[in-house]
Amino acid sequence: MMGGTLILLAVCLPLFAALSIWIVGKSPNQREAITLVSAVSLLIVVLAILPLVLAGLPVRLDLIAPVEGLNIAFAVEPLGMIFACVASFLWIVSSVFSIGYMRGNNEPRQTRFYVCFAIAISATIALAFAENLFTLFICYEVLTLSTYPLVTHHKNDEARKAGRTYLGILIGSSVVLLLPAIIATWVLAGSITFTPGGVMAGKVEPVIGGLLLILFVYGIGKAALMPMHRWLPAAMVAPTPVSALLHAVAVVKAGVFTVVKVSVYIFGIDYLQNLFMADVVLYLAGFTILAASIIALRQDNLKRRLAYSTVSQLSYVIMAAFILSPISTMGAALHVAVHAFGKITLFMAAGAIYTAAHKTKVSELDGIGRRMPWTMGAFAIGAISMIGLPPAAGFLSKWYMLQGAVDVEQWFAVAVILCSTLLNAAYFLPIVYVAFLKPETPVGHGHEHGPGHGEAPLPIVVALVTTGAATILLFLFPGPAVELATRLVSQ
Repeated sequence: MMGGTLILLAVCLPLFAALSIWIVGKSPNQREAITLVSAVSLLIVVLAILPLVLAGLPVRLDLIAPVEGLNIAFAVEPLGMIFACVASFLWIVSSVFSIGYMRGNNEPRQTRFYVCFAIAISATIALAFAENLFTLFICYEVLTLSTYPLVTHHKNDEARKAGRTYLGILIGSSVVLLLPAIIATWVLAGSITFTPGGVMAGKVEPVIGGLLLILFVYGIGKAALMPMHRWLPAAMVAPTPVSALLHAVAVVKAGVFTVVKVSVYIFGIDYLQNLFMADVVLYLAGFTILAASIIALRQDNLKRRLAYSTVSQLSYVIMAAFILSPISTMGAALHVAVHAFGKITLFMAAGAIYTAAHKTKVSELDGIGRRMPWTMGAFAIGAISMIGLPPAAGFLSKWYMLQGAVDVEQWFAVAVILCSTLLNAAYFLPIVYVAFLKPETPVGHGHEHGPGHGEAPLPIVVALVTTGAATILLFLFPGPAVELATRLVSQ
């Protein structure tokens, strides 16, 4: 009963926050206070669930069954616990950042922004705790719809075009591909409940299972496997706090989380080892990693470079899951967390640069590290994590991926990880280099910094320094995350 109550609280707290923010919307201080208090409260509730999961106790909540055999139900397992911890902690940090950014840039429609953000967090927590594919699909769609107003926040032609791409790809893929895959699984396997070891073994022929796998992988458009990735760079027209939500806290993480959860709890690792299509997915993920990295190299717009970096990093999770080694699956689960902290740091740094210096291009960043040392220092930590170097947490997940690939002699995956690491360094390290080691462009020669600008407003700097520090701390103290990842593959 206690576990069920905690799940209900975790899902409903952000919804209550959204309602409260809408009621007091004309008072910025009250609106932001409700956001922060609700975010902290959510983290406390989620952390209260963690000891129950680590102790192996069942934590579930059954709500209703609209159709016999289709329940809206929640059950917390290790992968969902990792995702919920990341999302609830980063809601606090992204809220602090949003306060500084939205005020510092005099953004319109701030009440709507905070309301939709809170609803998106509720959908994310519900998706993380979903007990079956039916519940997950509902939460998945709510997350898409609640983030659409954030993508179109500026309400100009560019934002509307991006919104159409966003909805078209995400709703289209889920309705045309994901929903039929769920229905077929229910009919053929007789169950869509997330079950350790999967539900398909002995019930679904390998040929049919391979077709279902492709439907699932491309139906989960939020995972941004090429060519389903176009929505992600298009959505960069939104304010930077929205980019942080899309890339680190909720949307893309919901995508790769769902891919891993389906592979482990619906197909099962043993069943996937007999599917030719599992190798196809691995190669598609490897292609996406390398192709997106090469595209990122060519982007001068900082947010677009980070967007294509995200496309690449997401496919690390997919590829690690389809190496089909317990250790690489642990790496996939850990990368959901470590990428979140590193990438939100990078996006918040991009937002800080825009707020303080009104710069959006990599070519404009010469010497900016001298004016914004905290921001660019945190950016450097996030970049190191994306490359996969110690002492940043990105090293941990890549290490597990490499170890798992070597264990099963999956040399294609090893080659992709090594090549993409070099590509990551090629498009991140030059930014750090020019920021700290090149002189500022003299006034009158183009791309000069505005006179006297320094760091962005304090809430922005506090937020990005916090996530940068967390990226280091997660490397130094990975115990709880590794324990949850271990339990994921030992059930």
